[in-house]
Amino acid sequence: APPPHPLRPRLVFHTQLAHGSATGRVEGFGNVRELYGKIGEAFGIPPSEVLFCTLNTPQVDMEKLLGGQIGLEDFIFAHTRGRQKDVQVLKSEEALGLTITDNGAGYAFIKRIREGSVMARTPQVGVGDVLEALDGRSLVGTRHFEVARLLQELPRGHRFRLRLTEPRRAWGSPKIPSGSPKSPQGSPRIPWGPPKSPGDPQNPLGTPQHPPTSPTPQPSAFEERAVAKVDDLLESYMGIRDSELAATMVELGRDARDPDALAEALDAQLGDFAFPDEFVFDVWGAIGDAKAGRC
Repeated sequence: APPPHPLRPRLVFHTQLAHGSATGRVEGFGNVRELYGKIGEAFGIPPSEVLFCTLNTPQVDMEKLLGGQIGLEDFIFAHTRGRQKDVQVLKSEEALGLTITDNGAGYAFIKRIREGSVMARTPQVGVGDVLEALDGRSLVGTRHFEVARLLQELPRGHRFRLRLTEPRRAWGSPKIPSGSPKSPQGSPRIPWGPPKSPGDPQNPLGTPQHPPTSPTPQPSAFEERAVAKVDDLLESYMGIRDSELAATMVELGRDARDPDALAEALDAQLGDFAFPDEFVFDVWGAIGDAKAGRC
């Protein structure tokens, strides 16, 4: 008989509800939906109560969102459903000033509000708010780029109604218990398994397995420049930031002969996004500038 397959180490992470709770433990999750399910089990709440997670802070800090990598000593804070609110907004300008992302489990939420924008002048709207409905149409289960497109397509001068759910707030800030330090500089980061397909709601973060046996390839200077620029263009045109989507677009555009070839490649691989022609042309220019070291 063949020898038994060696068992992979079972990684255990500490977690709290961001508004305050006892410390729980989660393990054995393979994607973000499963993580929310494990958090639900740990605290006796439905997984749908979890809006998003941050690492090492209970604050609604979009720079600390749980992303594509997690450290062995990272502490997971789960932000759960708080107050629901209905907001009337007049689209007095073409751009609303929102950057939208999603949690990979059916909720699109606000990642950033541009200073001085329409939404910045709407005090009821805040970073971390989940967009639940637009003019009575449910947005639950709608990807972030689709929500951004719906808002973008609203005509200027239109007054619309948003139903939002904000993360539950705490009177005080829970603290990371002693003995569970933040991940120190240089501690190992675990990629969540194989690369995901852009826009895949079932596996937005990949699968936690075990520390890699070989170093993760570092992006080249060209790739870093190009991805940053394309990510900026995504925010400018669509109101979303998605570095993995930007990286996929750079990869598709690296060997494209001209903007038409890039448009064909994007249409074949990322047709659901329906990128406008002027956006594709700007992406082509950004990749060319990055190749030439001009950005």
